[in-house]
Amino acid sequence: MSDHFWWYVARSSGILSWILLTGTVVWGILMPAKVTVPGVKRRVAWILDLHRWLGSLSLWFLALHLGALIADSYTDFSIADVFVPMLSDWKPGPVAFGVVAMWLLLAVQGTSLLMAKLPRRLWRQIHLTSYVSFGLVIAHSALAGTDSSNRLFAYSMAGSVLLVVGATIYRIAVRRDSPTKRTV
Repeated sequence: MSDHFWWYVARSSGILSWILLTGTVVWGILMPAKVTVPGVKRRVAWILDLHRWLGSLSLWFLALHLGALIADSYTDFSIADVFVPMLSDWKPGPVAFGVVAMWLLLAVQGTSLLMAKLPRRLWRQIHLTSYVSFGLVIAHSALAGTDSSNRLFAYSMAGSVLLVVGATIYRIAVRRDSPTKRTV
């Protein structure tokens, strides 16, 4: 086995987690906008299940990312380094972005599992931190990721941001165009 095996696992699982997070965020943004796919009957349960599955899968790859960082000897991360912001000696600020993003994502996922038992407003406020988490993941990837100098990676990050921004703009536009009954 290569001396760099865990480093490659850490990099690839981090990238996969970020791609899945992008899909989760975009799908979550478009889900309430009632986006339909031609030829596919809209079934709310399936749409929600896909959103939850993407979010869970993103967290599983995040767990692999963290485990591989701990197992790797290149940066020498401890368990505390990957769970406590600003504790890492290696790029403490950018690593802290990733740590805070992880905690926010866990809060979003945890409250989603408890959604039926939580006040809707609290759940929504916590869920909206997904935007913050996404931004922190982008900053973490750009500043701590060793692949950030790769053009394909940089273009992919820009595309990811454009997808989230575009989906957000679309959802806002759809919400404004939809006829709703408002009481004063």
